[in-house]
Amino acid sequence: MYLVKTPQVIQNLFPNFTWRIPTNEKVLYFTFDDGPIPEVTPWVLEQLKAFQAKATFFCVGENVVKHPEVFESVIEQGHAVGNHTFNHLNGWNTDNIPYYHNVRHCANLMKSVLFRPPYGRIKPKQAQFLQRHYRIVMWEVLSGDFDPAVSAEQCAENVIKNAKPGSIIVFHDSLKAKNKLEYALPAVLEHFSKEGYRFEKLEEEVLFAKETDLAQSA
Repeated sequence: MYLVKTPQVIQNLFPNFTWRIPTNEKVLYFTFDDGPIPEVTPWVLEQLKAFQAKATFFCVGENVVKHPEVFESVIEQGHAVGNHTFNHLNGWNTDNIPYYHNVRHCANLMKSVLFRPPYGRIKPKQAQFLQRHYRIVMWEVLSGDFDPAVSAEQCAENVIKNAKPGSIIVFHDSLKAKNKLEYALPAVLEHFSKEGYRFEKLEEEVLFAKETDLAQSA
């Protein structure tokens, strides 16, 4: 069970997590989880380049170790990277200390303070500890490309119907998502390009700006 769009009430319950970037500009933040892998990630990079889009890749550490050349190509093409644990751990099912070590192991590879818990599942104490060192990035819109019960067309519609200025959107550069992604990603990029949107990566200055906006609105 998952929600395609994260309700505002949930976003408000966890204000220290980044769910979206407050803005009125036509800008979207595409993110890709679970890579990098040679079967999918290079294709994603080609699609992004075709639309002059930048994105953020939340990488699994063991995939970075297995495919360093793919990881380097993400960096070289100007995209941002984030930590998705070394072994794609479910925080709910993992003791705290091993979880922290796993996250840190991946962080040492990634050289990034951005962190997204796999499945969005993280215990309160894990979050409390990790947010001292990392910026926990969640999402506003899920494409659903990981779901066997969802069609490729529905994945695209999930994003097109729910994304708005500042939305952080989740796709997956994984084998499980590959067939749906091949339809949904170019369809979504084309739709929002025609609507005048641009696509940017998540960076420290963007997240600092978010904190400033929140402080000013408090």
